[in-house]
Amino acid sequence: MKVLVIGGTGSVGSEVITALRLAGVKVRCMSRYANKLKSLPEGVEGCVGDLEKPATLATVFNGVDGVFLITALSRNETLQGLAAVTAAKMAGVNKLVYLSVPMPPGSDHIPHYLSKIPIERTIRESGMNYTILRPNNFFQNDYLWCRAAVMSYGVYPQPIGSVGLSRVDSRDVAEAALNAFIQPGHDGKEYPLHGPDVITGELVAETFSKYLGREIRYGGNDLEAWAKQAQHMMPEWMVKDLRLMYEYFQQHGLIATPEDFAQQFKVLGRDPRRFDDFIAEIVPIWQREISGNPPVH
Repeated sequence: MKVLVIGGTGSVGSEVITALRLAGVKVRCMSRYANKLKSLPEGVEGCVGDLEKPATLATVFNGVDGVFLITALSRNETLQGLAAVTAAKMAGVNKLVYLSVPMPPGSDHIPHYLSKIPIERTIRESGMNYTILRPNNFFQNDYLWCRAAVMSYGVYPQPIGSVGLSRVDSRDVAEAALNAFIQPGHDGKEYPLHGPDVITGELVAETFSKYLGREIRYGGNDLEAWAKQAQHMMPEWMVKDLRLMYEYFQQHGLIATPEDFAQQFKVLGRDPRRFDDFIAEIVPIWQREISGNPPVH
């Protein structure tokens, strides 16, 4: 079996590649940038392709049995996803696993949630075997976005609110994706993916405080203040998109139900990782990086 991973140089896609390789699945990774392909693990085939340039996709999609599709946050996310589904169908791909989002009531006004709806519809109508995964907010977002704020300023800046999210480890998402490819019974299914704990902004700060041995405070729920800071790091359209997402989180949360956990057990096959363990894992990495010592693997 050979699986094409789209977005395989990102944080989630790279975990999917790791899970597939450990299971003995052949992997091809697509990226728009040839330089990014140079850092792929040994044995992973790299191909240059661009979802916004469909003419580049035929060679990339030909000869694979499955496709893992993750569409990056983009103003053209819907067009990119539709191009991938079309290319997969034309190449005769047998199975497509799509990383979408939860769709609780009232969340479809968030642009990068709304953008996924036409992609999902096209997947269902494609005639291909498919599985749709709906993960909660990732633990790894803190690792990617929050090191400087936490370590240098003692603040956890992501304004996720005080209602709570059942945040999930992207390694659990990768394992669920692997199982969707190699196990029977997942075709035509859609699975929520959540962590076991209800996590608030305050709880994240408390957890960092515990493992750092000093106070880390939550930056709070002021979305105007967050947007002013974020505009220096990302384009205006992205700030607006994420602000709507955080506003939804603050008002409604994103908390898994017992039925959600029952459904995800069918594809994950075990209990999900805990947030506390994740923070215990990354804090020593950050401390070594700041001290100038390389991470220990």
